[in-house]
Amino acid sequence: MKEERNPYFHNNIHATTVLGLFHNGQMALGADGQATMGNTVAKGNVKKIRFIGDGKILVGFAGSTSDAFTLVEKFEEKLSAYRTNLTRAAVELAKEWRTDQYLRKLEALLVVMDKETGLVISGDGNVLSPDEGVLAIGSGGEYARSAALALKKHAPQLSAEEIVREALTIAADICIYTNHNFVIESL
Repeated sequence: MKEERNPYFHNNIHATTVLGLFHNGQMALGADGQATMGNTVAKGNVKKIRFIGDGKILVGFAGSTSDAFTLVEKFEEKLSAYRTNLTRAAVELAKEWRTDQYLRKLEALLVVMDKETGLVISGDGNVLSPDEGVLAIGSGGEYARSAALALKKHAPQLSAEEIVREALTIAADICIYTNHNFVIESL
C-alpha cells in the first residue's frame, strides 16, 4: 500500500543539510552541496544559500529545488510588500503557503536570516525562531543542530562560521544525504 503524504507536514524533507547560527554577535548560514534523486547523488555542488533583500537577508532551502526557488521568489515578494520586515514577511508567506491550492503542494523548507532574526518557515504554517539561536533543516539538520549546540557550549571561542563549518562536517560524516561541499555565508 502506498503511503499518502500530508501536504501540510514537511518534516520528511531529505537530501540536504542547512544550518543557521547566531553566536557571539555573529551570524552564519551554511549548507552542503548534495542533490539526490531517490537514492542516487545527482549533483554534488548545488548552492542552497542565497542573498536576497538587497543583500541584507540570507535564505537557505531544503527539499525540491524548483519548489524552493518558487518559495524564495514568493518570500522576496513578501519582503518587498512589508519593507524588509523579516518576521512579517515570513508569517505572510507561511499563511499563503498553507492556504493556497498550488503552494501547499510544494515540498521544501526555508531558513531565513538577517543580522538579528532567524526563522524556519514550513508549509504547515509554522514560522519558528529557536531559542538557542540554531536553525537547522533537511535530513542532516538535527545532526548539525546537535553538533552546533555542543560547540556553542564547549567551544565558545569559535566564530559563528567556524561552528557552522564544523557542525556541517559532523552531519556530513553521519548523514548519507549530506556531502562535504559547503557554502557558508555571513552578514
